[in-house]
Amino acid sequence: MPSFKDYGDQKLAALVKYLRALDGRRSKAAIPGDAQRGKSLFYGKAKCAACHMVAGSGGFFAHELTTYAARRELSEIRTAILDPNKDLDPRRGLIVVEFADSSTLSGIARNEDNFSLQLQSRDGSFHLLNKQDIRKLTYTGVSPMPADYASSLSTAEIDDIVSFLLVISGSTGPAGKETGALGEEND
Repeated sequence: MPSFKDYGDQKLAALVKYLRALDGRRSKAAIPGDAQRGKSLFYGKAKCAACHMVAGSGGFFAHELTTYAARRELSEIRTAILDPNKDLDPRRGLIVVEFADSSTLSGIARNEDNFSLQLQSRDGSFHLLNKQDIRKLTYTGVSPMPADYASSLSTAEIDDIVSFLLVISGSTGPAGKETGALGEEND
């Protein structure tokens, strides 16, 4: 391995930052809001926990978020909340199944093969569907996540939720200290 002594402090710092980014670590940024208020919003007004689980608590229709923020920048987390349809793979969003009798069922495809489709509906139920019973399968290209958080939550409330996700992930804490769980600092 070559020597890095001639790089100087600025280049070495940039190299370390790059290597940490490859490892999934972000630079320690100040938390934008209050994590305790964010937790209250997550389980309350914002209704995030109706679909998402954090540390074993909440729903299981959407992604588990305990470590979600550890791998993402603040702007990426905010965008995921405020614009859930941005860059969404249509196959990952909601689908609508129409049956031969014209009844419909919507949800998220969990498993699919040439003969069957496993669909999870919003109530959490799993439906194993035989493809020969499906008349039409429509990929909506729309995330099941509400797209109205920009109007239903204030900027401060969004910051609080982002803060909660950052702290619960153990990625950063008050004044840039690493934390394990909400409010527990690591040395």
